[in-house]
Parts: sequence; C-alpha cells; structure tokens
Amino acid sequence: MGKKKERIGFDSFYSFYFPGRWESLKEALLKEPVRTAYEKGLLQPYYLDEASIVAAMALDVKEGDRILDLCAAPGGKTLIMAGQLGESGELVSNDRSAARRARLKKVIAEHLPESAASRISVTGHDASKWCLYEKDGYDKILLDAPCSSERHVLSSPRHLNKWGTTRTKHLAIQAYSMLVSAMDVVKKGGTIVYSTCALSPVENDGVIEKLYKKRTGRFKLVTPNIP
Repeated sequence: MGKKKERIGFDSFYSFYFPGRWESLKEALLKEPVRTAYEKGLLQPYYLDEASIVAAMALDVKEGDRILDLCAAPGGKTLIMAGQLGESGELVSNDRSAARRARLKKVIAEHLPESAASRISVTGHDASKWCLYEKDGYDKILLDAPCSSERHVLSSPRHLNKWGTTRTKHLAIQAYSMLVSAMDVVKKGGTIVYSTCALSPVENDGVIEKLYKKRTGRFKLVTPNIP
C-alpha cells in the first residue's frame, strides 16, 4: 500500500506562502475588524470594511450602466453601486443562497430610497452557469467570489479543525467557473472586478493565472482608478 499523504496544516500552508509574515498577518486577522460607515445616498449608514468599499468603487459605475453583482449578499457593495447608477441605470444583484438572498433584500429595503431600490433586481441563480442563459448583457460585473475567509476560520475552532488544502482548491475551481461565466456575460469592452476576502494565493493570483492560460487574448488586466 502507498504511504498516506500527510495533511498540510493551516499554519503550515500560509507560512509557506507568506514566509516571515504569516504570524503578523494572523495576529491582524484575530483582531476585531474595523468597520467603516458608508452613507452616500443611503437612508441610514451601512457598516462594512474598507476593502469592500474599494472593490465596489473599483468597478467605476457610471450613470446608465447595466451592472451585475454575481455574489451580492449581504449587500454592502450593492448599496454602493446602486448609489452611483443615477436615474437610468440597472443593477442585478444575485445570490444563490435563499437565506443570504433574504438578508440582501432586507439590507436593500432598509438602506435605499425607493427610487434607487426600484432599479435593483434580486435573483438566485448559480453564478457559474449564468452564461448559459445570457450573453453580452452587462457593461460591468462585480464578482466577489465565495472564499476561504481566513478571519472566519481562525475565529471558529470547528472550522479550523476541519480546514484542509482541498477546501481552498475547491473554492478556486468554483471561483474560476464563475469568472469564466462573467467573461461570457459582460459586453465587449466591459469591465469585470474579481475580488475575494481570502489571503490564499490559490484563490486569488492562481485563478487569474489559470484564466491567462485558458483565455489568452480575451482580456487585459487594468489598474483601477479609485478615488
């Protein structure tokens, strides 16, 4: 019988990718997250981390754009983009999970005036299969992909004990499928922002590197102009 493959531990995995830095990164993740109050165009402030604000702003939504937020719940980024659409834009906010979708609807209802909320459609489709039903339909797409979320893993002994490298690999495969779908759905010359709240390079640079191999010449990376 072959030798059983040794399981790579959480700390060993991240120490490999962040040599000399992982302990300080882990310490930062264990601290209470800092939330920023976003208020522009809202009925009441919505609190989220600054990185989430940056991801939404990076899409550079303009009045009249048709926008797709592929994994929208809990809804903070949807609120930001809705406020940038003006009077003629359209925003489709999608989340496959019924529970998360219910939370998304609640966030929209509690924070947006009716004039802005009326331009949002909430859907519950599989993001990786969107391209089977619609092509070239959106000016801009935000894909904030489901990810490892190391902060959550570290704060939960149960999830930390269950963690394995197979999870980050599975999430990367899922994110790649969603990103390929987004490429088929965005209009020619349109923009896609791909973001995660993970540190795992497998789910970040690894996904983009795979896209370069599989979709060479179909896209170019750009540096966002974030105010």
